[in-house]
Amino acid sequence: MMKDIEKTTTRNALFTDVCGIIDNARKRVAVYVNSEICLTKWHVGKRIKEDVLYNRRAEYGKQVVKHLAEQLTAKYGSGWGDKSLLHCLRAAETFTEDEIVYAVRRQFSWTHIKTLCYIKDPLARQFYMEMCRIEHWDTRTLDARIDAQLYERTAISRKPEDIIKQELAQLKDDNTLNPDLVFRSSYFLDMLGLPDMFSEKDLESAIVTQLQSFICEMGTDFAFLGRQKRITIDAVDYYIDLLFYHRSLQRLVAIDLKLGKFKPEYEGQMLLYLRYLNQNERRNGENTPIGLILCSEGNTEHIEYLMLDEDSPIKVAQYYTQLPDKKLLAEKLQRAIAIAREHFIEQNLNHK
Repeated sequence: MMKDIEKTTTRNALFTDVCGIIDNARKRVAVYVNSEICLTKWHVGKRIKEDVLYNRRAEYGKQVVKHLAEQLTAKYGSGWGDKSLLHCLRAAETFTEDEIVYAVRRQFSWTHIKTLCYIKDPLARQFYMEMCRIEHWDTRTLDARIDAQLYERTAISRKPEDIIKQELAQLKDDNTLNPDLVFRSSYFLDMLGLPDMFSEKDLESAIVTQLQSFICEMGTDFAFLGRQKRITIDAVDYYIDLLFYHRSLQRLVAIDLKLGKFKPEYEGQMLLYLRYLNQNERRNGENTPIGLILCSEGNTEHIEYLMLDEDSPIKVAQYYTQLPDKKLLAEKLQRAIAIAREHFIEQNLNHK
């Protein structure tokens, strides 16, 4: 009996070990193949770019790509059509070879690279590239984040370009996330399915019910800790609507839900919560807690000034229970960015 058990155990161990060898080999092959695909397409694009630039004629470039696509398709199949070649050309125009090597080392697929190379703003492109790397976005998530204008909704986008470059470089070099890369000026909570009229309690209940979708909108590193967290100060009970922990920031995150526009007294209430959490709930090795006040209506200047202040532990954002028109949202975000940058420059001038 014991011998049969030993034989079975040995066979199971052998099977597990062999499966591990095969799976690891498959992963290495997949990484190698992906790397070669990305580099091959970039080099094809670079060669096309050299030919087109040499002749300096846009119309000539179109003819070259079309004729080359016909020849390559005849020899290698449909994967080398004119649209594919235009993607290769765009990648070569957007990225250096070193940047492509960096991307493939981070296991970006060609679809990732193809999506990123169509982002016109270099700072936005670098932001999506680094966040995609850190949060391990698949291509569908990357597309969704770009479509929802995630970069434009983060606090970092409201800063001067040289500051943005410094913070993105720091993120790339040592994986240091700061709150301005995490928190946003607005959140889309359309997944909650709320009616036109609802209360703060309804909103809170809907968020808890749809917690997975809510966390995806917040960001992948948020972990849910509790709802209606009770804290007692001077025999008075207060309740924090939602309490999260952010793994990369290593901070407790208190969220307060408000109907209507932001009011200054909300800041004082949140400061009270944060000081309590800092003294009573913060663990060794954690950074100081941070607060997020979500308001259903946006009073832009109040929100932008608070989002911009790096020293403040409180962030304020607007939430949407229905997706706004993308054009109107873009206009609103651009206005908010302009206000925030002007305020930032004024502050710097006053300090000098």
